[in-house]
Amino acid sequence: MSRVVHFEIHAEDPERAATFYRNLLGWQITKWVGPMEYWMVITGEDGKPGINGGLMRRMGPPPADGQPVNAFPCTVQIDDLDGKIEKALSTGGTLALPKMPIPGLGWLAYIKDTEGNILGLMQHDPTAGQA
Repeated sequence: MSRVVHFEIHAEDPERAATFYRNLLGWQITKWVGPMEYWMVITGEDGKPGINGGLMRRMGPPPADGQPVNAFPCTVQIDDLDGKIEKALSTGGTLALPKMPIPGLGWLAYIKDTEGNILGLMQHDPTAGQA
């Protein structure tokens, strides 16, 4: 099998996007010293589940509101979904899909970052959706 080993976030304003993800998720984002404009994204400790990625300047227009998803959205496991939604909204993000139960797994919501990219947020809760 092949595993996902890297992701990229495309942004009209990479510094604005970096600030959003630093504030929302605590990611370490640093500008790469190399031949292209690129930022390295560290999402957690080495040896722990998850992947790291990159951030780069978008080479075209941002996604249009209301268009079907034409990307490969990532979902981040978090501890407090309601708190992260509130923080995303207060730091320039918008709600793409409200909080909903995924029975037996947890709570899921989708937000849009400051650049219009969709990001999933998942809070583990095996009792989600049970009456």
